[in-house]
Amino acid sequence: MRTSLQAGASKMGYLVNNLSLHGQFPDMDSFGRSVREIMAIRSLVISSGLSVYCHRQMLLCNVATDIPLSKAVNCLTHDEKRAFLLWIIQHGPFWDEARCHNSDDWLEAKLDIVTDSAVAEAAFFNLRGINRSLISFSPSDWNYSPIDVNHISDEGESKKTSILNYWEKQQIENALKENPVRIDSWQLLGDAVQAQCSNLTFTDETFAPLTGHPFSENAAVRILFICNTLNKLKACFNEEGQRTAEGHEIYQNFFTGKKENGGRGALFSDSSDSEKKEFSDEMTFRIPGLENKAIFCPWHGKVQTPQFRVHFSWPMRHDEKTYIMYVGPKITKS
Repeated sequence: MRTSLQAGASKMGYLVNNLSLHGQFPDMDSFGRSVREIMAIRSLVISSGLSVYCHRQMLLCNVATDIPLSKAVNCLTHDEKRAFLLWIIQHGPFWDEARCHNSDDWLEAKLDIVTDSAVAEAAFFNLRGINRSLISFSPSDWNYSPIDVNHISDEGESKKTSILNYWEKQQIENALKENPVRIDSWQLLGDAVQAQCSNLTFTDETFAPLTGHPFSENAAVRILFICNTLNKLKACFNEEGQRTAEGHEIYQNFFTGKKENGGRGALFSDSSDSEKKEFSDEMTFRIPGLENKAIFCPWHGKVQTPQFRVHFSWPMRHDEKTYIMYVGPKITKS
């Protein structure tokens, strides 16, 4: 039986600047426009294979005088509010869960202490040679770039770094064109998959079986497509928990073999009875955080060259997590 550790943070790209919410919005219409711009930026970043991290306490930030974000979101449409809250409450990812700087670190910007903020976290990474950028709400006192931050050590030594900051979709588009994200390693593939597939659940060990195998761009593209297809299917359930018309189409196309590869086999399939018997232990995984509970995952997505597989929990239900437990060489090779 394979074991899985707690899910960890994937490679960070951008952090939402929580300091850019400081009670500045004159009305809820301007706040709504800012949220839509932030969501458009997030969608663009995620499609590039990077992540947009927020803070779990962002709901407490003031949008206007005496109006916290938790109340201000009521000005959004039902769908806008749902998508926004799912991100900042449930899906994240959240930089404060695996933060780099400590509460006693002295970091300042504009002569103000910014410790415990996304500005400080991004600065701490940048000072260690790992580029992190910020995304800010607009209008805001933080709509300028770069943002200069000083880190002052216990000995009084000061180190300065500059953080790129974005608040318009066009700015991000230009930045990504100038520095496109290229997936050229298994690590970057894992980061891209987890950034793009927020409807799925991964573990620290999901991509570990790829370690030591030569990187294959064709296999990486296929794995990304497999996971994105499952991610899309996971969102295709109505309020009653039934699969939508789009979900039925995805199932028909990729689980029955009627269209995938011209009808020569499905992208996703169950293992054979003999494989389930012979490789039962290898296809059984422990669920992260529930060490006494295991899940049998014979269903898999196929990569033909090289022979890789993506094993996941099945059947897929609207009220249960869909786990991606294994990405690596074909388990049932004999």
